Parts: sequence; structure tokens; C-alpha cells
Amino acid sequence: MSASKRDALDMLAELKELTLLDEGDPQAFRVRAYETAIHGLEAYAGDPSGLTLAELQKIAGIGKSTAGKLRELWDNGKVEKLEALRQKHPRAILELMRIPGVGPKMVHRLRSDLGVQNVDDLERAVEQQKLRDMKGFGQKTEEKLSVALARRRAMGDPTRTPISVALPLAKRIVAEISAIAGVEHAAYCGSLRRFSETVGDLDIVVASPNAAPVMDYVANMSMVESVIGRGDTKTSVLTRKGIQIDVRVVASEQLGAALCYFTGNKGHNIKMRQRAIDRGWLLNEYGLLEASGKVVAQRTEDEIYAALGLPWIHPVLREDQGEIDLAEKGLLPKMVTPDMIHGDFHVHTSLSGDGRSNLPEVIAAAKARGLQVVAITEHAENLSLNGVQRDDLLGQRAEILALQKEVGDSMRILHGIELNIGPEGELDYDADFRNAFDFCLASIHDRFELDMAKQTKRVIRAMEDPSVKMIGHLQARMIGARPPVDLDIDAVLQAAERTGTSIEINGGLPRLDATLDVLRAARGRKVDLVLTSDAHKADELDRVENAALHAAKAWVPLEQIVNTLSAERLMAWASR
Repeated sequence: MSASKRDALDMLAELKELTLLDEGDPQAFRVRAYETAIHGLEAYAGDPSGLTLAELQKIAGIGKSTAGKLRELWDNGKVEKLEALRQKHPRAILELMRIPGVGPKMVHRLRSDLGVQNVDDLERAVEQQKLRDMKGFGQKTEEKLSVALARRRAMGDPTRTPISVALPLAKRIVAEISAIAGVEHAAYCGSLRRFSETVGDLDIVVASPNAAPVMDYVANMSMVESVIGRGDTKTSVLTRKGIQIDVRVVASEQLGAALCYFTGNKGHNIKMRQRAIDRGWLLNEYGLLEASGKVVAQRTEDEIYAALGLPWIHPVLREDQGEIDLAEKGLLPKMVTPDMIHGDFHVHTSLSGDGRSNLPEVIAAAKARGLQVVAITEHAENLSLNGVQRDDLLGQRAEILALQKEVGDSMRILHGIELNIGPEGELDYDADFRNAFDFCLASIHDRFELDMAKQTKRVIRAMEDPSVKMIGHLQARMIGARPPVDLDIDAVLQAAERTGTSIEINGGLPRLDATLDVLRAARGRKVDLVLTSDAHKADELDRVENAALHAAKAWVPLEQIVNTLSAERLMAWASR
């Protein structure tokens, strides 16, 4: 995707978010117009920045007003309407909208009636019981907000950026820096390279003989709000979303050492430095050096690890959890590579309300990825707005049968369904209808506030239904936005063993669910784990690779991961 198109999509997404806050209604004409324009622009194959006003309006979903804003962005570098909304609704106000239960209308009331301007203000207002006497609020609303704020605190540092935001941004910056003349290599490092769920800032290392063009680019990136500091080889900036980005330029021969140093983590680096000291050497961001300053290794990470008597250790494992000792013994856990992923068992099409690609597009993308088995799993009918009714599912079943004839034996297409787990563990449709599907997973999509006993009971009851083969996104979390539901994990894993129900490892970056804690608890038990993309459009099928990295970070053994089975064994697993 071109930088100009990415800038336009970011601009429209921000306009949509700020307009929602400004107008207080998700169904407002302008909010929906921006959403439609985003979908239309995403689907446009080329670089739209060279199109005229009239040509932009020929793109589905883009009207005259939106086309004008796009040209304003590309011609002037900013959009007057967006600048005005940013002034009216600062970043701290948007943070209020990320608290469950707080919508745009509530934000308006909180600002106008209580002067609430940020999360801290809301915390104080709730503690002082100021909301219960406001018309339209009351004690119950206040208590629900108190719980939501407590759950927000439990998620950890709210200033950290979720991986779903950080990773696409880092990939974009790396791609654009890589295109600068003279740049030989660019890579993101730090906790993001270790595939952490949240990051404090973005660290990017660049190898180039000429740092000046890179520093100029970083200081003038379209998302930059302010330049924190700029030197000859390092520039730090702050984006409009509050993300700090640090970019360092090193000499090509120092790249390996810089990647090691800035990837971390701290404990891993300390142990690596100790191994260097034990050999009479020094290890820093410039290289592995003898006491005299002579270079032992610095150009690649492989060379540095090898000089220290170790195989290269994948960044997701560099968490000071014993990986160095295991590496020395040749016992590092084996990781799932993309070519080992033979099936995906959680995929949506546009038949689901939130899907964006039709069935033929999804099947073509699955075939292009070399999948041998794919399960199409639309949202079941009880999911508000996005659920699919019986007649539509039966129509899809006929379409799948026709597509199966087209693809032949190269890939098996399963007609599946993502059932909703009700508050008592009840599921959509009747048993006969559910059992007619090739594959059923069941997931929590609501009632996140239930206590541990009730959440655990509902999940186990779903597991006990004969139609359910897998539990999707077990704790229904959204990283940085919604904490995991409370579950008795040991009881759930025992039920999974007893019923033969598999647990999903969801590769959607906002989810990455099951969590690392759950995966570590499941490790070595008789519980099958399934990598999925939870794709809602064709180009999201690669998210299954995120699931593989998440599993590796938890040291899940290969034999527990279903996707590595042959097509024949995958079909036997899915139909058991």
C-alpha cells in the first residue's frame, strides 16, 4: 500500500472517530459516510493520490465532500476539518471513549456537567459519587463505571500501545525508510520485535552510510505531532496518538550488534553480556569486541550468537526465561513456520455483518496461501447486527459445495459456524441444525461482566455440547481495550481434556487469545491448540502467523498445535 493511501485511510479513520464524538451517534450520516469511504478506498487497487476530484468520486463510497478532503490532504498536507476536530476533542477526551460503557453522548454530559476532561477526572467524579445525581445516569451507571475503571487499571499501564496499533505503524515506517536512497536495512526492535502485547515506544534501527536523509524523513513523517529530539544519527518523535518513535542509524557492519542490543529484553542482554565477559570480551550496541577493541562479531545476529557459543535465538523467545541455557543445550522449543500451517478454522466472509470479502475471494486467498483445509465460520444468528440467519447459511452451504468442485482435491472447504456462548452456556440454533455443520466453534461475545464462577460454567457447558469442536478467543479480551473475562483456567482446561474440545489461539492482533498465561497452563496437557486467523477479509488470512508467534512466545510444543497435521489428519480431527 502506498504511503499516500495509508495517510488517507488514517485521516478518514481519525475523522470517523472524532466525528462520532462530535455528533454523538454512530449512525450519524457523516460517521457512516467516512466508514463507507474507508471500505471503498481500501478496495481501490492503485495509488489514489493522483486522481482528480471527479475521479475520486468514482470510487465506491466516496462522495464529493470526502473527495475534497482527500485532495486537501494530498495537496496541502492537512485537512482543515480534521484540525478543528482535534482542537475541539483532545487526545485525553478520546481516551474516555475507550472505557467500556462510555459512549459519545456520555462524554458530552461528563464534559458539560462535571468538567471531566480525562480519565483521571472521571475516576475522581466516580469516587466522589458525582454521577448518581445526574439526570439519566444514577447509581447503577456510576457503579458500572467504577467496575469498568477498575478493570481498566487491571489491564496494566494504559499509556502503553497495543500491538494492533504498534505493529502496522512500525511496518509502515520500516517500509518507507527502506525506500530511502542509501538505506541498506531497516527493522523494528524492542518489545515489538519480541511480539509483546503492548509496547512503550517504537525502536527502529536503520543501516545506512548516510543518516541525514533518514533523520529528515522521520522528523517530517505525516503522523508526527512533535519532534522530541534530533541528532546526527538518532531522531525521536511523538505521533498524534501519543506514540514515541526512536529511529537510530548505524553503520552496516554494526547492524547485527544494534539489532541484538535494541531488541532486548534487558535480562536476556545481561546474560549475553556476561557470556562475553566470561570470554574476556565486551558486548554492546556496536559489536562484540576484544579488550583491545578488535571486532569479534558485529555484522549479523547469527555471528554474535555463534561467537558466544549459541544458535540464533528467535526474538519472541528473548525474555530471560531460560532460553539461553536451553539454546546452549540445543533444546530451544521448535516454532511453527508458515509452511507448517496446513489449515485455518476460523474465517469469515461478507455474509457475516462485519466481513469484508466474499466467499470466492476468501477461498482464492486461502488457496494462494497453500492451505489444505479451510473452515468458513460465519457469526451465528444471536450476535447482534453481525449474525447470520439459517436460510442464508443454507444458501452459503450450496455455494461452498460448488466451490469445492472448482478447487478439487487441492483444498477442503468446511462449512462451519461461530456459535455464541450465552450467559448460561446456551448456543445458537437447535442441536440438529448445529450438527449439520462440518465444524463448530463457540465464543463469548457479550456479558463480559459475569463473575468467574458464571463465566467458567458457561464455557464448560458449551464445551459439553457435542457440536462444539473448539472454543474461540477463550477470554474475549481486546488488548488495551477490554480485559479478559474471569475464568477458572484449570477447570476450563480440565473440561477441555475431558470433552476433547480444542482451544483457539486467535491471531487477530487486538485479541491474541488464548493469553500467554492460558497457553503456558495448557502446555503439556492433553489439550489441542488451534492457530487461526479469525479473518474478516481475504488479506487477513496471514494473521494465522501472528497466532504462531504468540504460541511460540508461550513455548507451546509443536505436537499440541493441530494446524501442523496433514490434511487427512486435520479432516479426521475436525470431524471427530
